[in-house]
Amino acid sequence: MNSSTRPRRREGRIAGAVTAAVALALASAAPAVGQAASRAAGPLALRTAVQADVQAASSCWVRGSRADLANRASPLDSTSVALRGGTVQVCYGSPSRRGRTIMGGLVPYGSPWRLGANEATSIRMPAAGTIAGVAVQAGLYSLYAVPDSDAWKLVVNGTARRWGIPISDAVRAKDLGSGRVESSRTDSMVERLTLTLEKTGPAAADLVVRWERTELRVPVALGGAHDSKESRR
Repeated sequence: MNSSTRPRRREGRIAGAVTAAVALALASAAPAVGQAASRAAGPLALRTAVQADVQAASSCWVRGSRADLANRASPLDSTSVALRGGTVQVCYGSPSRRGRTIMGGLVPYGSPWRLGANEATSIRMPAAGTIAGVAVQAGLYSLYAVPDSDAWKLVVNGTARRWGIPISDAVRAKDLGSGRVESSRTDSMVERLTLTLEKTGPAAADLVVRWERTELRVPVALGGAHDSKESRR
C-alpha cells in the first residue's frame, strides 16, 4: 500500500465517525426539541384563546366603568360565530344557579325575562337576516324571553344599549317581533347560564341557551328568508 494514501484513509474514517456522531446527537435531540416546542405552543395557544375571549367581551356594551366588571356576581360573557356574511356576536350576563330553583322559580313562567343578568342580552347582526324567524337589518338588537315549561317566546327588541330590567311598556314599544322556540331537557345540570352560537350551515347558526336542566335553540340566519316554525308578530 502506498504510504501516501494512509493519512487520507485515516482522515476519511475520522470524518465519517464525526458525521455519524453528529447525526446521532441530532436524532437524540429531536424529541426533546419537539417536546419543548409543544410545551411552548400549549401556553401560547391558551393565551391566544383567552385574549380572543377578552377581545370579544370588550366589544360588548357595558353600563358604567369596565373596572367594576370584576366585582359583578354575574360575569359578562359573549359568544360569536363566523358565517357567510359576517360574524354574529351575542353579549350577556351569566348568573349561577347556586342551589336555587331557576325555571319556574327565579325565572318565572309566563313573565318576561332578560335572558341573562345586568345589561340587556344583545345580538349583533353583521347583515340582514332573521332571529327566531324575525326579520332584521344589520345592527345591534336586544333579546328577552317569556319562558314556559315546554316552549319559550323569544322577543327581538330594537333597543340594545340598556339595562336588562325593567322590561317595561316603554321597552316593549321597541319590540320588532317574536318567535316560539321549543325547550328540551339537558343531560346534566348546568350551573351557570350559558349562551353558545353553534354553526348549522354556511349562513346559519343556533343560539343555544342552557341553564339548570333546560335547553333551547334559537335559529339565527344571515341573508334571505329563513324557513322556520317561529311566528312574526
